[in-house]
Order: sequence, then structure tokens, then C-alpha cells
Amino acid sequence: MNRRYFLKYSAAAGLYVGSIARAGSIAPKAVSVQNTEPERLVRKAVELLGGIQRFIQPGQVVLVKPNMGWDRVPEQAATTNPDAVAEMVRLCRDAGAKRVVVRDRTCNHARRCYRNSGIEAAARQAGGQVRHLVDVRFQEIPIPNGKDLSAWPVYQDVLEADVLINMPIAKVHTISGVTLGMKNLMGCLGGDRGKLHKNFAEKIVDINTVLVPSLTIIDAYRILTANGPSGGDLKDVKKSRTVFAGTDPVAVDALAARLLGFKPDDLEYLVNAQTRGLGMISPDVNPLSFDFN
Repeated sequence: MNRRYFLKYSAAAGLYVGSIARAGSIAPKAVSVQNTEPERLVRKAVELLGGIQRFIQPGQVVLVKPNMGWDRVPEQAATTNPDAVAEMVRLCRDAGAKRVVVRDRTCNHARRCYRNSGIEAAARQAGGQVRHLVDVRFQEIPIPNGKDLSAWPVYQDVLEADVLINMPIAKVHTISGVTLGMKNLMGCLGGDRGKLHKNFAEKIVDINTVLVPSLTIIDAYRILTANGPSGGDLKDVKKSRTVFAGTDPVAVDALAARLLGFKPDDLEYLVNAQTRGLGMISPDVNPLSFDFN
């Protein structure tokens, strides 16, 4: 498996990729950007984290994992904003990526989800390769540090990519409370994903010990505040015009959870993830915030 992020996750691995100098300081582990359109939010967030060259080298294959799971239009805030995904594809291409692939295992009919989310057309126009998932390309992998799971099938394109960029949308979830970055990686998985919701707070951490994104970008341009994860009623949607991003997946989820009205310390999966060394709910370096207003 040619996967830079498929590794035995130790206490500090992947949380902060080296000491990156940016304007005379260390690049932050998490940032928030507010009050502009999705493309500018994404671009500024990546800039604040040290620039796209921090994450991508010329010739690498990048897999961008948005949420395309539901047959919803962008205004319903059940799927990642297509303009945000397209901007991420453009940034990767500008950095010299050999190929930028966009994938998700959907809950509703894949063709409708890819089309109606707007992501399929936007990502292709930006230069991304967008394809539906096929069952034969799932491969069971071991989870060496799993507490509840010892193995699970993962999509082959995820395992073969050099860089994984996780791009969920911020929304509530009737089972897990919230669905953010760590849960979004379920869209890389095969098998009966419904079984993951039993003892979810431990199983989702197991998955995140072997699927480690180089970068997490949470789209909170619109957020779903009720009846998630699929939503459907525009009364449940709030336009927040925000993006959270970072190299610490726990810290980034914690920032987005607060926007949704949750205390991160009350979310069991985040507490478990911190305890097991995947990141910090409150990072030792305060998140950097930028407001376009």
C-alpha cells in the first residue's frame, strides 16, 4: 500500500507535520476564516496554514474526500459546498499534483448525489477526476491500534493516493450529535457502515487511527442545525460563511462543534480521540482566526 497516511498512529504522529515556518512563526494547527465566499474561505485557510506547498509536492496523487452522501442541493447544507471543493482541486493542481481525484461512498443513489450536490460538475471543471465507487475496489485493511475494530474495508483509491484531504460539511447528526471531519471518513469505507454507529465513539476513532488526512477543511459556509445528516428543510439551514481547517483533526472538529452549539468535551468521540493521541480538543497553540469583514 502506497499510503503516506496509512500508518501506526502514535501519540504525536500526523498532528503537526514538522515545524513549518510562516512569516517568522510556526504554522498553526487549526484556523478559522469567516465572512466571504467559499472559494476565498478555502484559499485563505490554506494560506494561513502555510500554503498548499506544505501539503502537496509536484507529481503526487491527491484524493479529496467531500461529503456527497445525500441527494441534496447545496442550499440544503447536507453536502460539502461545491465551490469549496472546486477551489481545493484548483489549489492542488496549482501545486503540481499529478492527479486530483474526488470520491465518496454515498447513502442515496450515487448518480443523483454526485450531480445534485453540484460537486461532480464543479470538481471536473476545476480539473478533478470524479468517479463513482465500485464494490470490487474495497480492500480490507488491518487496524493495529483498534479498540473495537481490528480491520475494515477501505476504498483502494484512498489507499493508493499520496495525500488525503478531508472536506466535510458541518452539520448535526441524530446518532452521533455532529458529523464533521472524523466521521466524514466513513465515506471511504465499504462494508456495513451502520454497524459503526454502535459504540460509535470508539469505532470512529479506530478508523481515524489508520485513515489520517494531511489536511482537514470543514465547510461551514452553510450549516445544518437540525434533522441531520440528510436534512431537506431550508428552515434547518444557517449561513455561517465560515471554514475551519487544520492538521489536527480533533482541534478542527472541536472548532466546528462549537459553531453547531456543542461543547467539544461533551462529545465522547472527541474525548476518546484526544485520549488516544489523535489530537487536542484545545490545541496548545490557539487557533488562528481571520475575518474578511
